[in-house]
Amino acid sequence: MKKLFRFLFGIVLILSLTSCATDPAPGSKEHITSVTNKIDEHSLLAADESPGNWLSYGKNYKEDRFSPLAQITKSNIDSLGLAWSINLGTKRGIEATPIVVDGIMYVSGPWSVVYAIDARKGELIWTYDPKVPKGHGEKACCDVVNRGVAIYKGMVYVASLDGRLIAINATTGEQSWEVLTVDQSRGYTITGAPRIIDGKVIIGNGGAEYGVRGYISAYDALSGEQLWRFYTVPGNPADGFESKAMEDAAKTWTGEWWKFGGGGTAWDAMAYDPDLKLLYIGVGNGSPWNRDIRSPGGGDNLYLSSIVALNPDDGTYQWHYQTTPGDTWDYTATQHIILADLDIEGTGRKVLMQAPKNGFFYVIDRTNGEFISAEPYVYTNWAKSIDKETGRPIESSFSRYPNMNSEISPSALGGHNWQPMAFNPVTGLVYIPARENGMFYGQPANWKHEEDGRSWNTGSDFDPEKKVHEDLMARRGFGKLIAWDPIKQKEVWNVKQLTPWNAGVLSTRDFVFQGTSEGDFVAYDAVTGEKVWSYPLATGIIAPPITYEIDNVQYITIPVGWGGVMGLWTKFTEQINPGTIYTFALGRNEPMPFFDKKPAQQLVDLDFEATTAQIDHGQKLYLKYCTHCHGGGNLPTGGGSIPNLAYSQPETLNMITQIAGEGIFLEKGMPNFGDRLSKEDISNIKNYILNDAKERREGQTKNEQVKSQH
Repeated sequence: MKKLFRFLFGIVLILSLTSCATDPAPGSKEHITSVTNKIDEHSLLAADESPGNWLSYGKNYKEDRFSPLAQITKSNIDSLGLAWSINLGTKRGIEATPIVVDGIMYVSGPWSVVYAIDARKGELIWTYDPKVPKGHGEKACCDVVNRGVAIYKGMVYVASLDGRLIAINATTGEQSWEVLTVDQSRGYTITGAPRIIDGKVIIGNGGAEYGVRGYISAYDALSGEQLWRFYTVPGNPADGFESKAMEDAAKTWTGEWWKFGGGGTAWDAMAYDPDLKLLYIGVGNGSPWNRDIRSPGGGDNLYLSSIVALNPDDGTYQWHYQTTPGDTWDYTATQHIILADLDIEGTGRKVLMQAPKNGFFYVIDRTNGEFISAEPYVYTNWAKSIDKETGRPIESSFSRYPNMNSEISPSALGGHNWQPMAFNPVTGLVYIPARENGMFYGQPANWKHEEDGRSWNTGSDFDPEKKVHEDLMARRGFGKLIAWDPIKQKEVWNVKQLTPWNAGVLSTRDFVFQGTSEGDFVAYDAVTGEKVWSYPLATGIIAPPITYEIDNVQYITIPVGWGGVMGLWTKFTEQINPGTIYTFALGRNEPMPFFDKKPAQQLVDLDFEATTAQIDHGQKLYLKYCTHCHGGGNLPTGGGSIPNLAYSQPETLNMITQIAGEGIFLEKGMPNFGDRLSKEDISNIKNYILNDAKERREGQTKNEQVKSQH
């Protein structure tokens, strides 16, 4: 009996030791190498079969951002609390979707920096900094953000703001290879997340406002070799066409569009159907925005503002659907694309769904690009409707602002922007982080294209000498989380939000999770829209949350870092705290991280002498070179992630010649304008800022006097 016991004990011990040898400790280098090396084509195709992980930007190739994890329910969500947080110490916008593989998280931040985190412990493993030259930030229309990374066979992939595609060892954080994907002398940037398809890394680029020609490229994931490139708009016909698709597209353009770049950057949306073997990409706006300038004879200007289907093996064109023919409003179709199978009028349809900037929600047959339906999901006045037979918009008479200024809705911010939406197959609803807003478009009197790669070229500026078409409905400025029925093409519920700049969403069976610009992380009932849980995070949120499971515990992570195009110059919380990753689980109650309270901002008060002409000249220069990041003089706050200059410290403003003209703050991301602005120009800008601060102080005094009288 004793011999048998010893024998059995020996077997158990051997099995135990063998198990220890084959199962490395979670979070160890051996563990990270093991789990990340297993992420291959099959893993990505079967992403829904491992709901405990979050393996790609949209969670799966459908990009539906729906998780079946159901440990968090309506009956226990009240106990959802903070499990851990990590202060990244960053100061700019965070738009990234984290990737999680067996408790190892990879997330990107401002300036394309990548962080590896042990999500079991909430501890940083490594950081990779691609060292983007800070001067390149001037070419980023919408902040120095990055929307995420991809993972494949032990490597993490990030596209840097300055146009490089980089492969990083997932275990060590060391660079494996990098390849330059753009002409850095032009206004190209990359803020989007790469996708992996059949061993290829797919990446597009941005920069249409700065006069570039868009394209999307595929690289071998292991070597970095470029495999194919698809241009989204045609180049100079005299140089020949890269493909039949470009030859056909050129027939829809007029004039000498190539001199302006053309635009059409594919800077965000992608989805993939492995059964149909089709990659779907969203294409952006024209360069410049105004079609009357870039294509003066009219035309649809393919493939601007289009969804294009490509063969991912070689990048060849398969079909397209154009959401905004002849775009002249910056109505990109780069917004999130979701694939689903829907029963429409009794017939099963393979569809793709998109809510692009133009305000209409589209359902398209993804097998061939056939138009199925489209209805407005926000107030829209540029078009009356979408023709049900042709799939083309029926435009309003004032929409192309002919020799006039037109108040158009949605604005260039769009009814929906980059913030991802989600599709819940249980409720059958799409949840859209939307907004109601509008803006004036006009024909500029003396427009000139600037080719330095650092200047906006929209060509649609307000001209006070021309008549104005107004629409008071377009002046509403607020956010909406919308639950949309894609079959009936109608809103089921909405939650009105104070401001128009809120976060992307995540859907589970019972909930929709979203962060707000007011700093709250909120869960809504997926069926009714009722707020069922919220957690104050004190800083505006724009990134989408994710959920995953570790050791049978469901977690929800939300990256927080205020910024983005609107967050650059305004905020809706008392202060903006450093970029932080927050993670929640049931029954947890860790304390919030402590951030020093910043002193209240004061308007700068310095003596100055300037003529009205000098101040006016300074204002024109400020609007051209400064307002995009620092905000205009009519904004009520002291700025967003970048301060409003009217609230500058006196010593800072006294250094404005060195800052703006000599580039002493270049490493902080402040451009050097010395090659464009003289000392006199900079002095006039300073005088305008001081005069703006003076007028604000006087306005505050008047308001206080009125309040005291009441």
